Amino acid sequence: MLNKLKQWKRQQGSEDYDERYRELRNHPIPEHIAIIMDGNGRWAKKRAMPRVAGHHEGMKCVRKVTRLANELGVGTLTLYAFSTENWKRPKMEVEFLMKLPEEFLGTFLPELIEENVQVKMMGATDAIPEHTKRAVQKAIEETKENDGLILNFALNYGSRSEILDGVKHVLNDVRSGILDEEQLTEEVFSTYLMTKNLKDPDLLIRTSGEIRLSNFMLWQLAYTEFWFTDVLWPDFGKEELVEAIEAYQGRSRRFGGLQSEES
Repeated sequence: MLNKLKQWKRQQGSEDYDERYRELRNHPIPEHIAIIMDGNGRWAKKRAMPRVAGHHEGMKCVRKVTRLANELGVGTLTLYAFSTENWKRPKMEVEFLMKLPEEFLGTFLPELIEENVQVKMMGATDAIPEHTKRAVQKAIEETKENDGLILNFALNYGSRSEILDGVKHVLNDVRSGILDEEQLTEEVFSTYLMTKNLKDPDLLIRTSGEIRLSNFMLWQLAYTEFWFTDVLWPDFGKEELVEAIEAYQGRSRRFGGLQSEES
């Protein structure tokens, strides 16, 4: 009897979230959602499984969340897949992580093409293994004509190095006479970053209970709305996405200014 009661409550909760999921469309949907996907290792540890099992489960979650974002009409979904600091992890784990894009895109690419999703990547490619680069480049090439959701992977990405590289390119262009120093504005500098063709994120989601940015899009997140959850990434689903977007829709984005009634 108790098990049937629990099952009924779960079903009611699911139906509630389905209704709230549909209701989201009646309010502004974030055009760009960025996610720091955290907690794969802890998810595996809780189940006495190796860390790589958590990463594999997290890959399934990427597929699920991409579908949900596409259904809702999100313009860009940026996923922090591998940071410049992640190379410090054990060699076996790093090698496994570098195989995941090949496996993920190998199975999911036909659906991405069919669903009009465009794959992009930002990050330094020099240290990435050739097999990983080939898989990503194949996906980028085969989806480049799509004009729906942009699925943007941050792979071997670090925001500080991105900003430093941008500064170096600005200095080089000033010295070469391509750019006048007086022309340098925030908008112009943004064109020297890896996100130059993307809108800044409207909503940042981080899973696993950690409350920090971990060197992720430091320039681009200046006026982004943040939402943190204790849920580990492999367990992230429709319920958590609904809560995150509802929180976003309930906030007043003033970008440093005031609402007219407050002025």
